[in-house]
Amino acid sequence: MKEDNMPAEETETELRSEQVEGSENSETTKKQPHRGVYLLPNLFTTAALFSGFYSIIAAMNGNFTQASVAIFISMVLDGLDGRVARLTRTQSAFGAEYDSLADMVSFGIAPALVAFTWALAPLGKVGWIAAFIYAVGAALRLARFNTMIGSQDKRYFTGLPSPSAAGIVAGFIWACESSGVSGDQVASVMALLVPVTGLLMVSNVKYRSFKDLNIKGRVPFVVLLIAVLVLVLIALEPALVLAGVFCAYGLWGLLGIFIKQLR
Repeated sequence: MKEDNMPAEETETELRSEQVEGSENSETTKKQPHRGVYLLPNLFTTAALFSGFYSIIAAMNGNFTQASVAIFISMVLDGLDGRVARLTRTQSAFGAEYDSLADMVSFGIAPALVAFTWALAPLGKVGWIAAFIYAVGAALRLARFNTMIGSQDKRYFTGLPSPSAAGIVAGFIWACESSGVSGDQVASVMALLVPVTGLLMVSNVKYRSFKDLNIKGRVPFVVLLIAVLVLVLIALEPALVLAGVFCAYGLWGLLGIFIKQLR
């Protein structure tokens, strides 16, 4: 009975407040961002992360060949996720951040721990400091790359890319394992190679990105023969060829500095 006898002004005030609250709730609902993520490119990123994680597990179990191969598989999957996202138009800020975190595991932590377990552990403090320099170099490289997107020449990378750095370390370990060389025999070499590779990632050395390479256009027939020859060599001696290719890429940036100074 009391509700029936409420003044008309109070009733209208309550109705207006309910309408305002309803409109605010609807506006809030409209402004809420979509919480879903794109499945396909993030599956490739997850697979790359899994491969990097498996590399660490394999190294802990003493399977260094499998650990090195897993890092190279991560490189292939990392190259595919971005291309799949562009082809399917499913780029997102979430995907970019997720990819960067996965790269830190696959190309930062995994190579450092594999190298430490394989050769650097007997060196004590020198060994783990060398591995840490590589890991922090990869972290700084990825952070700098994320902040420089859109502000640098797409034809060049500033500093050695983290996948290439991982390819140098993993390729060297894989080549030694396939040749019967143990980590103890090359511990001093790894103590130099690992931190230098980490420092190259945070250096200002320019490395070609090959993003301006036109693979859709016509090329001389000799180029096709060279590509076939490279594939054959990789099939015959994958460890030696991949280690040589990535080491040559790492040295190429340094040679570019000396060539410029000579000019």
